[in-house]
Formats: sequence, C-alpha cells, structure tokens
Amino acid sequence: MMNNLSTKMTTTKAPTMTTETKITARDVQVYYGEKQALRDVNIEIRPRSVTAFIGPSGCGKSTFLRCINRMNDTIASCRVEGNILIDAENIYDSKVDPVQLREKVGMVFQKPNPFPKSIYENVAYGPRIHGLAKNKAELDEIVSIALQKAGLWNEVKDRLDAAGTGLSGGQQQRLCIARAVAVSPEVILMDEPCSALDPIATAKVEELIHELRENYTIVIVTHSMQQAARVSQRTAMFHLGELVEENDTDKMFTNPDDQRTQDYIMGRFG
Repeated sequence: MMNNLSTKMTTTKAPTMTTETKITARDVQVYYGEKQALRDVNIEIRPRSVTAFIGPSGCGKSTFLRCINRMNDTIASCRVEGNILIDAENIYDSKVDPVQLREKVGMVFQKPNPFPKSIYENVAYGPRIHGLAKNKAELDEIVSIALQKAGLWNEVKDRLDAAGTGLSGGQQQRLCIARAVAVSPEVILMDEPCSALDPIATAKVEELIHELRENYTIVIVTHSMQQAARVSQRTAMFHLGELVEENDTDKMFTNPDDQRTQDYIMGRFG
C-alpha cells in the first residue's frame, strides 16, 4: 500500500541538507490507524558511519528504521507523513520504486532469516533478480566478494552448496549480511542484529560492522547501550515516539543534553 505523504509544519527546526548528510528526515510522523507511533522526527545521518538508535521497547526506533526503506508500506494501517531524503531525493515520492529503493537500502533483521536454499543461492539471489551479473563467472565473483565482506568466506568456501539454514546462528546472521551487501547497497539497516546471538557471535558481527562502515552508511537499532557505545559514532535516543536527542556517541553516554537520556542510560526506566 502506497503511503500518503505530506509535509507538516512543526515547531521543531528541520535539519539543513549538507554534503555530509546521507539521510535526512524532516518532520516525520508515523501512524498505525489512529494511533500515532512517531512524532516530528528530524535527524541527519552521516555517510560511511554507524548511527545507533536506542530507547526502551515500543519507543519508535524500529518503526523509524523501517521508514528508511519503506518496509512500513507492507502494513496496510500504516501512514507516513513528512519527508525522508537519501542523497537529497525524497524516497516517498510517487516516482520512487520501493523495490529499487531496497536494492540501495539493505536490511538485516533481528532474527537470522536465511532462505531455505544453499549458501551460494542465498547470496546470489539478489544479484540474480536485479540483473547484476552477466554470466556465472560474474555471479561467482559477486558471491565470493560478498561472503568475504561479511567475514564468512573462509568458513564456507568449501561448502557453498550446503544449506544456509544449517549454519550456526552467528554464521546465519553474517550470511544475511552477505546477502544484503551482494546487491551493492549504499545504506544497511540493522534491526537488533545481535539479540539472538551468543557473545562470541555478537563480537564477530560488531567487528564486521566496524569494517563495513568504511563503505556503507549503517543504521542500527539496539537495546544494548554497551553495543551502541562500541559500534557507533552517532547515537539517537527515542522515547514515547519522539526523538529525544541525537549526538556524538561519546557525548551521549557521558554528558547527554536531555534528562530522559540520562535516566535511560542510568537504568531508571527501560
């Protein structure tokens, strides 16, 4: 269902586009039926960096994340107002094809969700349907490079025909990351990518995030403030459907501007 898009004037000052901005949200409101889930979200997200969204359950951080690749389009009751721009283009413009948008903006979900196919076919699926390879040799190279970028190549290179669902949880999540990068996106969205993983697998995914940010803009939703502090350069705090504040991660965790952020970080609610 195509979302009804409109721009709404608010008292919140909208950010100004700069050359250092990859994603800009202006006065974003999200409704599920009559219930408003997000109010007046204004944020700039920088290129080739990691931005973490933190906040208690139900605060709107995952809802906003799904706005960035229009995943909310799949929910009939959902309505998005305001503007979200990637490289100064409004992604909710009627001329924008959501399928092509999601090629540019990949997503990794909370629970690893490999296709019931081989490791090779999991990674090759996107490039194949988008016509990114002219022949088998090119497709082989794309798969190999994507698995290397996901830090998984050395572990699976001798069993590419094995089922992706047969990998460990951490390997499955890295396979899903390989699947996302195989179509050469510019932005990677991660919704609690480590919540189902053990500490060792989590450490591998976090190390991978550090490496990926050299080439991709990454936005991660996490309940773990320790993880946000480890992997991100910028952090945004959401509470009750509002973006409370956004700043350099170091400042957010040592000297936040808003008392609600301080209270959340100190564990007074959440």
